[in-house]
Amino acid sequence: MWSHYKKTFVFMQILICLVTLGVFFGMNRLWQLAALYFVTMQIGAVLGAVWALRLRRKVERSAS
Repeated sequence: MWSHYKKTFVFMQILICLVTLGVFFGMNRLWQLAALYFVTMQIGAVLGAVWALRLRRKVERSAS
């Protein structure tokens, strides 16, 4: 999981920061809403890495 997460870390963090800033400035500077988006996207990034690992193992098992 960590190898996949490390590969996509920089891109995902840039994307998460851009979306968070967009929410912050687009929603009348509500920092609570921006913080909720930030935390939700961080959790989604970790869960996505876990899911990618699961799918990779499943594909590798079926290939061999």
